[in-house]
Amino acid sequence: MNSYWQKTDKELSAQFVFKDFEQAFQFMTAIAKVAEEQNHHPWWSNVWNQVEIRLSTHDAGNTVTEKDLQLAQAIDRIYKEINTL
Repeated sequence: MNSYWQKTDKELSAQFVFKDFEQAFQFMTAIAKVAEEQNHHPWWSNVWNQVEIRLSTHDAGNTVTEKDLQLAQAIDRIYKEINTL
């Protein structure tokens, strides 16, 4: 996992910054596809070029599980791809 993520017992959280709103929205759209495939959906917030994401597994009592770690890794890959456009 990269340095964007902060981990507590209850969640993983990260903030990502992009050049503009369109790029931030592209990032969120790509994550949405992966989240649906994994059936694991993040809490997120978007303001202009910034996206904040929080991950936890509700079925496990709102703690960090392997599902969260896998989605975080996918988000990291997506961020690297989109942030270099």
